[in-house]
Amino acid sequence: MDFTAILFWVFSAILMVAGVRVITAQNPVHAALALVLCFFQAAFIWMLLKAEFLAITLVLVYVGAVMVLFLFVVMMLDIDFAAMRQGFKRYLLVGSIVAAVLVFEISVIVVKGFYKPLAGLPVASATVGQTKVLGLAMFQQYAFAVEIASIILLVAIIAAVALTLRKRKDVRYNNPQAAIRTKAKDRMRIIKMGSIKPPVVPSVEGAQP
Repeated sequence: MDFTAILFWVFSAILMVAGVRVITAQNPVHAALALVLCFFQAAFIWMLLKAEFLAITLVLVYVGAVMVLFLFVVMMLDIDFAAMRQGFKRYLLVGSIVAAVLVFEISVIVVKGFYKPLAGLPVASATVGQTKVLGLAMFQQYAFAVEIASIILLVAIIAAVALTLRKRKDVRYNNPQAAIRTKAKDRMRIIKMGSIKPPVVPSVEGAQP
């Protein structure tokens, strides 16, 4: 076993442990930090596969932007997680069935890939991971999928903004609908006032101290 294989097994083991922590951590902030660790380990594995562009994209986009957004949303929403866990047992059976189906599907694909490569997949070459090859694949072969993903991300951004815009007594709230309906005549009112003479101040010259 060479040094590259040892690094692969180390990174994979840490990735699996961090992935388990994502779904078992009770604190959502700890779960998000474990997901950050997962992203870093996946980026290291991609570096071993000589996909440097994918690795740096994973770190910059997901770790540097998406996970920071997740942490901000979790902290701003102030969700009562104790109340959310009250109905956990009610959906445990359904969740277990869905998880079992997903594990079965992933296992079938992985096992089939070991014994017989899936048809239609590109053959790995020295150009895998380069920016030009990825750009051509995204905007030519998978252009429709990229557009669908962009729409889903846009909807997620709008939903995050809508969740944070709620009335609270301890913060100053701005109603966007009222701001849009406001007319120019309602913003400023001009009134006429008569002139006011300043009061006469008596002279103090010659006064004794």
